Amino acid sequence: MNTNRKISWVHLSSKVKQLFVAVLSVTFGISMYIFMNSFMSGVNSAQTQITFTSMSHIRIYNDLPTDVHQILKTKENKTLVIVNNARNIRYTEGIKNTAPIRESVSGLKEISAITEQLNENIFIRNGVTKINASLSGVDVENEDRLFHTSEYMQQGNFFDLEKRADGIILGYKLAQNLGVEMDDNITVLTSDGISRVFKIIGIMETGSASVDKTRAIISIRTARQLFSKNRSYATDILININDFNKSKEISKKIAAMTDYKVEAWQEGNAQLDSANVLRNILAVAVSFTILIVAGFGIYNIMNMTVNEKIKEIAILKAMGFNGSDIVEIFLTQSVIIGLIGGFTGLAFGYVVSMIVDQIPFKIGSFTTLPIDYSLTDYVLAFSFGLLITAIAGYLPARNASKIDPVAILRG
Repeated sequence: MNTNRKISWVHLSSKVKQLFVAVLSVTFGISMYIFMNSFMSGVNSAQTQITFTSMSHIRIYNDLPTDVHQILKTKENKTLVIVNNARNIRYTEGIKNTAPIRESVSGLKEISAITEQLNENIFIRNGVTKINASLSGVDVENEDRLFHTSEYMQQGNFFDLEKRADGIILGYKLAQNLGVEMDDNITVLTSDGISRVFKIIGIMETGSASVDKTRAIISIRTARQLFSKNRSYATDILININDFNKSKEISKKIAAMTDYKVEAWQEGNAQLDSANVLRNILAVAVSFTILIVAGFGIYNIMNMTVNEKIKEIAILKAMGFNGSDIVEIFLTQSVIIGLIGGFTGLAFGYVVSMIVDQIPFKIGSFTTLPIDYSLTDYVLAFSFGLLITAIAGYLPARNASKIDPVAILRG
């Protein structure tokens, strides 16, 4: 240890309470930075997970035609034409043959899972109660790969749909509104006037209110029979990729493989993406503000130290210490404070996050408040804390290096 560092250590050890306060301010700043970012990141992940319980990253479907042709074009000659009850020709609904599309898309390395659904609006009747609902015919195994639906089951087993042609699963809010429970029978009414009795074999809760109060699920084979569709018919092909943030890029690749509409999740849910970005900005802003406040605390402490040691600084300069030595002495003190406060802040931030992670919070598949443990947050917190502490120590040290020892010793 050189002379400058020995002097720095003497200054620190001679003012233990002052050292403790300085370390505590850094510890608090870094721990709050870690907690705020971990919590906000956890909230974003939870919101995204809830959203993707029923929505895929990319959707392929048969869109309505964008151009509606006029039945009668304007005539240049003066011809009188009378048309009664004019109607446009109806477009083809759904995807008639999903197999070729699935085979083509499955070849992309970015694809993590793919499934197909048959979605229709229906009425569900239980006695005199009649409620509008959204019926999804699903490929059970692939559906679970995409949405992990089996994890959201309150009652029953999701995979029983594969075994029961008369089985149906309801969102828990929909079941409450209908006044039904497990093993009760309900009647499904289609828009074509077809009715069929189903037995409730499961009740699920995704955490999304719009889904839980409207969605009913049956197997896709049963749905095709119910709506008189061929064995490869579906209204939607749903795709998940390894990184959902790249959905727009991958959707462009898929669009080149098919004539059907290919839509990334951001196109219809821009508000979700914006909310995630805003929450992240808020978390970083609050956390960074806390670190800056801690830096001001370090600055005040180091400034007081410089003022208290002003005569000692003058003596050191008179003995031959130059300005860079003085800067090193006080900068070393602030760096030591930053290192001690940084490591204790990392530990305390982790402990606070762990405690919050145990607080009960029931929504969907979550049982506690969401916390995301990211190594990046810890590295950034330590780096920012050390940088701000170093700056807070350098400014008073630079001023101290410029003092005139003769003026101080005379005065």
